[in-house]
Amino acid sequence: MSETQDTYFTIAQPSEGLYKEKGSKFIAYADKVYSEDEIKNILEKIRKDHPQSRHVCYAYRLGISGNNYRHNDDGEPSGTAGKPIYGQLLSFNVTNVLVAVVRYFGGTKLGVGGLITAYKEAAKDALENGGIVEETAKKTLIFSFDYGKMSDVMNFLKRNHLDFEQEFNEIPQIKVHIRLKDYKNIKNSLTKIESVKIKTEQP
Repeated sequence: MSETQDTYFTIAQPSEGLYKEKGSKFIAYADKVYSEDEIKNILEKIRKDHPQSRHVCYAYRLGISGNNYRHNDDGEPSGTAGKPIYGQLLSFNVTNVLVAVVRYFGGTKLGVGGLITAYKEAAKDALENGGIVEETAKKTLIFSFDYGKMSDVMNFLKRNHLDFEQEFNEIPQIKVHIRLKDYKNIKNSLTKIESVKIKTEQP
């Protein structure tokens, strides 16, 4: 991942899509996701919500560059489901997105071409309904400092236009959200303020 690349496209909101062909119904679900554990939980819920469905096929992309990806045919003929769904993620140029398509068989086989079209169109409908937005990747830094350095810290945060949350107990603690491309410079400058101690860094 390039340190200068910290924006990406994703969906604005969870959404659904639908495609029908020869009695078969393909219901697509698009969700914004950030981890494989999150994806696993969503897929489990979809399967639980659709116990009578024949297949739950899916594809996802994770990370700013979308290099962490997977597609799954879930028992459909190889290449007829997961890949067409993944192809729509590429076509819409979105990442941190999971699209899962539930199929209810209508009694008539669609053939390889029919399946590819169905999964592609269901995924496309869900992504269009989700809306595409550009987001900025940020990294979170939690640090503590002495009360005597409060004005120095606050001036630094204000000067750099940083979003933050504060917690004042025995030792003041601040959680600050920093654009990925600015992270190293901000962190280095922050630690030069006397008494500042980095506690945790979160992706």
